[in-house]
Amino acid sequence: MVTLIDLRDEARPRHPEKAHRPDTEMLRKPDWIRVRAPGSAVYKETQKIVRENNLVTVCEEAGCPNIGECWSKKHATMMIMGEICTRACAFCNVRTGLPLALDPHEPENVAKAVETLGLEHVVITSVDRDDLPDGGARHFAEVILAIRARTPRTTIEILTPDFLRKEGALEIVVAAKPDVFNHNLETVPSKYLKVRPGARYFHSIRLLQRVKEIDPTIFTKSGIMVGLGEERNEVLQLMDDLRSADVDFLTIGQYLQPTRKHHPVLRFVTPEEFKSYATVATAKGFALVSASPLTRSSHHAGEDFARLKAARMAKHA
Repeated sequence: MVTLIDLRDEARPRHPEKAHRPDTEMLRKPDWIRVRAPGSAVYKETQKIVRENNLVTVCEEAGCPNIGECWSKKHATMMIMGEICTRACAFCNVRTGLPLALDPHEPENVAKAVETLGLEHVVITSVDRDDLPDGGARHFAEVILAIRARTPRTTIEILTPDFLRKEGALEIVVAAKPDVFNHNLETVPSKYLKVRPGARYFHSIRLLQRVKEIDPTIFTKSGIMVGLGEERNEVLQLMDDLRSADVDFLTIGQYLQPTRKHHPVLRFVTPEEFKSYATVATAKGFALVSASPLTRSSHHAGEDFARLKAARMAKHA
């Protein structure tokens, strides 16, 4: 079964802002959710590069079950702008609080790590930074430009916050021309109040639509978790909403509860149901769909980007 291995400093409290929440039952994980524990030589080399460049990764901060596989291929997803988020989503394992000032050396440090790891495709994500006037948009752009300057052949995928109430922020990021712009809806709209209270579902839909309006050459991507109590018809409606925004790529994965203080897993969706979701989403017109219990936004991102390009070329052949 999956064991979420937390590689951070155990001495510091992870979620003081969630301490008031009652404990919830953690369901026993089914047999189809299995991963190998990390520990290969390449994994340790990746970890060393991350530490030497003073980087934060979502792989560690979110307790991703795929960290052993990805880091053994030197695929680390960089999380920029610190490790403290200004929001307290009920599903997320990243700490909430008042973030520190941005590190002006971070763009170059990320670029150096990308070069050292020899990445052909890199995923850059971040915490929410509602404290910043632009939500961190310019910092995202600086990271993209630093990677382009150091390793121009590396393709860049970004997974951004929603930049809610940050006028002009999206345009700054899109102008830096990432190859893939990912913004996750996370769940169906009926669950936002409990699962993602700081966000607005239709704002996120509009954000993704706006990316395509500004630059149609950028691939757009979004993902959700299932097992939070959503109904199947709600997931199908969400697919239609994303297609109305011309989103290219949809990911669907099983929600795994980080601690007893987080939103409970209400159900483990079967592999057969994930296959059904993938079939329906493909029929609805997504260029690419990844749906499985262990699917995560940046899992196999490089291979998926190659498949996206191939799908676009086939469409216009």
